[in-house]
Amino acid sequence: MRKIFPGILFLIVGNSGSGKDSIISGVTKKYPSNLIKIYVPKRFITRPPSDFEENISITTQEFREMDKNGKFALKWHIYELDYGIPIEIDDYLKNGHPVIINVSRTIVKGAREKYENIKVIFIEVPFEITFKRIKDRKRESKELLKERIERARIHQKFPEADFIVDNSGNLDDAINQCLNYLLKVIIEKEKAKN
Repeated sequence: MRKIFPGILFLIVGNSGSGKDSIISGVTKKYPSNLIKIYVPKRFITRPPSDFEENISITTQEFREMDKNGKFALKWHIYELDYGIPIEIDDYLKNGHPVIINVSRTIVKGAREKYENIKVIFIEVPFEITFKRIKDRKRESKELLKERIERARIHQKFPEADFIVDNSGNLDDAINQCLNYLLKVIIEKEKAKN
């Protein structure tokens, strides 16, 4: 049965190197303080901590234990890693708060079946820019780097998205595109309530 909460769940999807985390960070900094608070939950990932990402690093065993105990609202496995979104997002959504998270496009269909109020935002970047960004960040082994680049080459579009952000140029422009869309959806929902 679908979870019907007053808060809107915004899923940010896009290729590795498309700038998803940078856009989320920029959106939350610019988000108006007079509106209902927006939440960005930290993801659980089975990889060592990184200076570049605000994730909670756990072991595969810990991940399995948490999963068994129903601690994840959403989860996926990609690039030899497990990712989990904490079940606490349900509390935020129940209380009418918007929630924004960086997820894999592979879970979009399942997430739409699970949550009623959901919007998917695709961060689109031309392949040559993505290629350079992934190589420059030097985060992956050679094999995983190849895999991420190949996925980016194949998945240049995402027709299932509710909104597309063009992040091929200035990051601030992309942040504003995303923020304006979020605000439009949130404000429309508030108006519909009254």
